[in-house]
Amino acid sequence: MLPASGVGKKIVNAVSQQIRLKNLENQTQHEYDRVIEQCRRLFLAKTHDYGTAWRILRLPSVTDQIYIKAQRIRSIQEKGTQLVADGVEEEFVAIINYCIIALMQLGLPADAPLDLEPEAVAQAYDAQVEANRQLLFVKNHDYGEAWRQMRVESITDIILMKLHRTKQIEDLHGLTRVSEGVEANYRDMLNYAVFVLIKKGFAEEKV
Repeated sequence: MLPASGVGKKIVNAVSQQIRLKNLENQTQHEYDRVIEQCRRLFLAKTHDYGTAWRILRLPSVTDQIYIKAQRIRSIQEKGTQLVADGVEEEFVAIINYCIIALMQLGLPADAPLDLEPEAVAQAYDAQVEANRQLLFVKNHDYGEAWRQMRVESITDIILMKLHRTKQIEDLHGLTRVSEGVEANYRDMLNYAVFVLIKKGFAEEKV
């Protein structure tokens, strides 16, 4: 049995740990929203320029677009150099927005028109983001901000792994035995990409 002072110290340490995790969770919420705000701004600007041309893409095509982005990131990480101007951060932004495109496609009815009004796009974007936001905080609570200890290279590999899973599910026409469907993989990839951008300071206030 621990002496009273030992018990008190354990309680203080436990409370301090809970406070630290709660502060980190609040910080994550703020940083998550900052990253998504910038991704959303870019997406809606492109919607103004291009309309909803992305509606023509079938889900496997969206998956392949995400794969191209993730593979380029890994290639740059391994080579240590790049020849095309777009940086790694921009590729993770693209992964986030392509994942949201996939989720919006999944959520739209089969008879939805190819051309959507900007207001409808903004609403669909926000709805998918909010669903992902809730998923993030549920998982973050259980895992205790473990992603903060992960390396960017590891997160890149996890995204690529989930892409291979998604492609396999698509090749099986969704007929899985024990696995979640493609939606869960898109949501996980989206959140992992947000984690990377937070770790790289993308959520910091822009001057």
